Formats: sequence, C-alpha cells, structure tokens
Amino acid sequence: MNQHNAEWIACLIRDGFSDYRDQFQAITRQARSSFESADWHALQSLSVQRIDLYKIMVDRVSQQLSAVGHKLSPSWGWIKACYLELMVDREDAELGETFYNSVYCRLLSHREISNQHMFLYSHNKHCEASSVDNICRVYRLRDGLVACLSQLMDDYQFDIPWENKRRDIRNLLRYIRQNLSEDMVVDKVVIHVVRSIFYRNKAAYIVGRASIDDYSVPFILPVLNNESGALYIDTVLTNENEVSIIFSFTRAYFLVEVDAPAPFIHFLHSLIPMKSIAELYNAIGFYKQGKAEFYRDYIEHLASSTDQFEIAPGTKGMVMTVFTLPSYPVVFKVIKDRFASSKQITRAGVIDKYQLVKRHDRAGRMADTQEFINLTLPLKRFLADLLAELHRVASSSIEIVGEQMVIKHLWTERRMIPLNIYLDEMLRQNNEQAVYLAINEFGQCIKELAAANIFAGDMLFKNFGVTRHGRVVFYDYDEIMYLTDCHFRYIPEPLYPEQEMAAEPWYSVSENDVFPEEFSLLTACDRRIRKVFNELHGNLLEPRWWLNIQARVSQGAIIDLFPYHKDHRFRRKVVNKVAE
Repeated sequence: MNQHNAEWIACLIRDGFSDYRDQFQAITRQARSSFESADWHALQSLSVQRIDLYKIMVDRVSQQLSAVGHKLSPSWGWIKACYLELMVDREDAELGETFYNSVYCRLLSHREISNQHMFLYSHNKHCEASSVDNICRVYRLRDGLVACLSQLMDDYQFDIPWENKRRDIRNLLRYIRQNLSEDMVVDKVVIHVVRSIFYRNKAAYIVGRASIDDYSVPFILPVLNNESGALYIDTVLTNENEVSIIFSFTRAYFLVEVDAPAPFIHFLHSLIPMKSIAELYNAIGFYKQGKAEFYRDYIEHLASSTDQFEIAPGTKGMVMTVFTLPSYPVVFKVIKDRFASSKQITRAGVIDKYQLVKRHDRAGRMADTQEFINLTLPLKRFLADLLAELHRVASSSIEIVGEQMVIKHLWTERRMIPLNIYLDEMLRQNNEQAVYLAINEFGQCIKELAAANIFAGDMLFKNFGVTRHGRVVFYDYDEIMYLTDCHFRYIPEPLYPEQEMAAEPWYSVSENDVFPEEFSLLTACDRRIRKVFNELHGNLLEPRWWLNIQARVSQGAIIDLFPYHKDHRFRRKVVNKVAE
C-alpha cells in the first residue's frame, strides 16, 4: 500500500469523526431549549440519540472502508501516522484517537491490538496546555457576596426568567452563612464556574468551585423549571460526596457542551478527585472515551500490582459468572454457556438487556457498564478456582493464547458490596441503624426504578449492591423489563386448603404476570428485616401501588427523581407572578 492510500483512509476516518462531533454537539445544544420549554420527553430522546450516534458513525466509516478494503491492502502503521498528523491541532484529539480505535477494532474484529497500529496510549497533550479560564467564568467578592451571586445569576440567564431572583439569593446567602467557613466569603476568594450548563432529566446544573489559597470547595446549583415559564435554584450542594453523587456511575449522561474535553475533565477532576478520569468522561456522554481511559488505567494498574483475579464475592448468578481483582474496584461479568432452567432468556436477550440499561435513564439506581470484545488479560494472574469456573460455565467465551487469557465478550461494572452480604454483616454486628438505612434504600431503589419505567424482575437482595455512599443500586439485568410491559395481578383466593399448600400455584400465570404479594418472600429470612421493610415499604407488596405508578408512567408522566435528598431543597414560596 502506498502513502497516498494511507492518507486517504486517515482522512476518511477523520471526516467521519468530525461529522460525529458536529452531530454530537448539535444534539447537545438542543438540551437548553428542551429544558426551557419543560419538554422532558425531548430531553430523554436527545440522550438516547446521542448514545446511539457513536455506533452509527463508526459503522458508516467501517462500511465505507470495507467496500474498498480489498483494493487497498492497508498498513495500519502508516494510517495511524497520517491520522495523528490530522489530529495535531484539534482540541478533542483524544476523542478522535478513540474513534479511530473503534473503526480499527470493527474492521479487524478486535484482533491485532497493538500500539503500533492503534492508540493504546493517547498522544493528546491539550489538558496540560489549556487554562482553566477557558473552561470557567471567574468571580471575586470585591463588591460583596450579594453582588457576586446576582452577577452569577445574570450570567447564567436563560430565555425564560427567574421565578424570584431575590428569594434565590437569600436562600444561597443563608446556606453559605450556615454551612461554609467565614474564610470562604472574603475578598481573596476566587470563584470558578464552568461556562457550560449541565442538563439531565428535569434539571440544569451550574457547576463550580470557590477557592482561597490552596483550599477549595466544590459547589453545584441545581436549577429547576416550574413548568409555568420560570426558573428557580432548588438548592446548593457543597459536600464532595454530594457532588460525587451528581456525577454518579448510576445516572444518565449529562448533556453539556464541551469543545475541549481533556481540560474540561481536568477541571471536573479537581472538584471531585475521588472520581476517575474514565467516570468523568462517561458522565458527560463520552462513554467510549471513558472505556478507553478505563482500559489504559487498568493496564497500568495490572503492571504495578501483583494480586490475582478471583471469583467475585456474593451468591453466584444463574446467567453471569463474575470475577474481580481485589485491588481494583471493578467486576468483570461473563455470560454463562448455559442458564438455569428457571431463566427464560437467551444469550442475545441478555445482551439486549445490557443495551437497554445503557440507553435508559438509570435514575441513580442502576450501574453503568462497559462492554469489551476480546479483552486480553495475563493468564498467570488468574487463580486456579477462577480458571476452573470459567472453563466449566463459560468455556465458549474464553480462549487461552500463549500466556494470555482472551475473554471474547464481557462487561465491566463498578464493584459494590452485595446487599445480602452487607445485611448479614450488619445483622451479625447488631447494627440496627445500618440495617434500617439499607432496607430503606432498597425500597427506594425499587420505587425509583419503577418511576423510571423499569421493573427489576428478580428483586432478591443478592442482585443489589451498596455503594461507598451507602446507596443501594441494582446490578443484575437479565430479568429487567419496562414497567409498562408488566401485568400486575392479585393472587386469587384458593378454592380449598389443598390448593394453598400445593407446590405449584393454583392459578394461571402468563408471561409478564407479576404478583407483588409474593415479594414478601424477599424478607422472610429475618424478622428484623421484614419488620423494617413492612414499615417503610410495605406498599410494594400491594398490586394497587404498582398499578398506580404504572398508570402514571403509561400516561407519559416524568416523575421527579433528583440526585439529592429532599431535605436539602430550599423552601420555596410560590408567587403569582415572576419577580426579579
């Protein structure tokens, strides 16, 4: 292959990437008008469009190259060198490298993975070169805190007015005086606020930090639409854990305009350093870049660690086998060759469920995942019992090549403490408060998923995890379905006692039938758990509750699900007219 052909292919991939970025930005820019018009369905649609866009564009470029591939006999080392030159002046070069990798892997079926032919390691240096002033507006307190807050609200003015600007400023002042140190309201404080607004679900978020010397406080201002043509600031979040939850791996991706992603991510990381770079790319919608950053970080971690892959703690699943590396907070999930007889699902069906979760609003209650094809890991790092398990239950998904284990298809997911293990430990310690909070979270998780049109299906404790923030999250997706597809039923009364004692139900059960009264089996294991569950969420055992929420969702209701506690919300006296 000659140099001209290499340049032609590099330009074709570059043009496909540029088209992808233009469409990505165009979709993102529509979020503002959807938010202002309170068109929540449109916002959800934009999020799905943006997720689907990446595969559409990679497929298009791959098909173009496949059509002429037999004439070109490409040398990917040359193509990569040409492509690298085309990316030199782009502010989103790291995204371009990942797009190139996706095309390369699509054409070569995820084989021949090497840095010579693709970007296993990034060449992007924009993060170090860009100033924070290009990302943020800068405010100082020379004219006082009230003037500063007023100016900030003016700078982030929408095309619809503030409901009551003075009230919002008073609420902010009251919060600052009650919760922040007096050092944070002196002349020397510098406030950086991200120029772009973050949209998700029914809220817009203004994100920034207040700094003095080497100390800084992150903050987020959630802005809500009263659906009558005006906006208000609902609260302010300044605790790092609260800020971290806003950017959680359990929530849908933000719609936020970003021209230069690397410095943008660098600033966000300064606000919440506990979040990995990969998680932050995911949070703003660049989930393929998040996957690339995760892979690079993981490979570095493998090189600097010595522990071995092991079977993940918890009850073994009937559809997935799960393993982990103890020193890294991630699990690897591989589909089994055969499922338990009680599981009425196919391998293709499992893949569809994981894609559903990727595209759906996760409502803060389902973990995001990353899908890998032909992931290669060092064979010597696998414990013998894990190797035996993989050979026994997932042999079609693995291949040993020399000293490497090739896993043909898997998903990665943030590791959490399985809820059943967590509850057992808390009961053993007689920690009634922890049990109470966990069971409350469990019920809230189920209810919030229902509000987002998701029925978890298998709701045993083993299918839920506890995050480091104490939130309960669902992570076993092989039985999830849309709530609107369920048929919630009451259990019919038995005609005679023998029916009730029979091993099989005395009533007919059709596909998608759900009997909430049977959920009591979840808590039959321990009276303390049962008591707490019935006290807090006993209505989940009543078909009436499910039918009511199903009716609301079926009618198109987008139910409020905000990523902070309702007690944090400012008191808001509704006014009859807009006040400035």
